Amino acid sequence: MDKQTSNETGEMQGNRLLRRLWAILPLLSFILLVGIIFVLQSWISSEGEIIKERKAHELASEQPPINVVALDLKPGPIREQISLPGVVRPWVELKVVAEVGGKITAKKVREGQKVHKGDILAQIDPRDYQNAYNSARAAWRAAKATYDRIAALYKDQLATQSQMDAAQASLETTQANMDTTALNLERSTIRSPMDGIADKVYIENGQFMNNADPVADILQIERVKIEVSIPESDVDAVRSVDTFTIRIDALDGEVFQGHKHYLSKSSQTLARTYRLEAVIDNPKGNILPDMFTRVEIVKHQVDNGLAVPLFSIINNKGDKAVYLAENDLARLVPVETGIQEGWEIQVTKGLQPGAKVIVVGQKDVKDGAPVKVLRTVQDPKELEQ
Repeated sequence: MDKQTSNETGEMQGNRLLRRLWAILPLLSFILLVGIIFVLQSWISSEGEIIKERKAHELASEQPPINVVALDLKPGPIREQISLPGVVRPWVELKVVAEVGGKITAKKVREGQKVHKGDILAQIDPRDYQNAYNSARAAWRAAKATYDRIAALYKDQLATQSQMDAAQASLETTQANMDTTALNLERSTIRSPMDGIADKVYIENGQFMNNADPVADILQIERVKIEVSIPESDVDAVRSVDTFTIRIDALDGEVFQGHKHYLSKSSQTLARTYRLEAVIDNPKGNILPDMFTRVEIVKHQVDNGLAVPLFSIINNKGDKAVYLAENDLARLVPVETGIQEGWEIQVTKGLQPGAKVIVVGQKDVKDGAPVKVLRTVQDPKELEQ
């Protein structure tokens, strides 16, 4: 009986185990199937790469090499700069005007003449002013004599305080009148208020002048200012720059070094530009007001940067890349770029010094294609030759 019970128990346990195996069999089958698919995909991908490389190698062996020019990449300075138009302005521009009226009796200046502070520019007929001064001086002398007599009598208590006050008031009035007539007499001789050049002269002999009529424009151009309008986006960079390269086309493209004099604190126009004034020494006087200039402003500089021509950059599915010439084959290399100088651009990532960047023929090659380097340049500027 015990033996029969034991057999039944073993049979039941076997049945349960069999049922469990049947229950997990689908899961085991699924896992096995996934494993087989993964292995097959890996094998297919590997075979695909092998076939692709084999085809590329066969194509390369069949395709004739493409002639290219390469740049031997070397570190050097690269600058981000802006070039803006500017206008020459005189250091000081002053319009001299008549301060009294009258007829010009002597024109003492001509246009383009150098003048010094105090030089006579013109003479207005002084006779009326001389007569007025003489009359005022005579009245002052009479008032002075009267004041002295009243003062002596007042000291001896023989004159009243009112008499003393009237004498003093008369003296002060005649003194002021004499000073005014003396000033007008002095103003009838028109003098230069500073050293400079008489740029424009507005008078002629015999011409009648009214008060505030222009006589001459005096300019100081031993040094000049260059006015430049700086865009709002560049103000912060320009604020830290003190030296500028200035080219003047009217002087056969001569280049001058200018220094910052003033950067305005408010915008000048609706375009939101800010006025920059740079100063240039002009000892020869050949830089003239209103000449057109081109001002080069270096915003950023990298001393040892790697730069390639802009046209050597390839658009590779939205990313930037260049082709390198390695072992007579073209290799596509992704790159990142930085600042730009003219038609050169800095490469910040992806290249090392000594790399041979294809700069001519890069549009005709593909990754892995055979190339023949006809020429290697050391500087992108050699491509212009």
